[in-house]
Amino acid sequence: QVQLVESGGGLVQPGGSLRLSCAASITVFSIYTMGWYRQAPGKQRELVAAIPSGGSTNYADSVKGRFAISRDNAKNMVYLQMNSLKPEDTAVYYCNAYRQSFRGDYNYWGQGTQVTVSS
Repeated sequence: QVQLVESGGGLVQPGGSLRLSCAASITVFSIYTMGWYRQAPGKQRELVAAIPSGGSTNYADSVKGRFAISRDNAKNMVYLQMNSLKPEDTAVYYCNAYRQSFRGDYNYWGQGTQVTVSS
């Protein structure tokens, strides 16, 4: 059974920083593309950042230069360092694991962690 457990969310003032963590209980973690998505009230879930098993990272334009995604394959962990936070970054942040195989797509989600940016 695959589990993704996020942590690190909370309340932070504008301009502040937070680091989100995602612990993945998943076989062969290293072959999955790991991503962070977010969903604000009344809005669709959107991709924030992704890091494939190999290759370059990918960021939403709104977070480029402020957020950084990283992974530790030895620990089955993925992180999202968020700097210079803005009120519009307020959302529930979800960890995602995805891979394709000849059997089909494998797509898993965590339960989400709330990030609130407010003074």
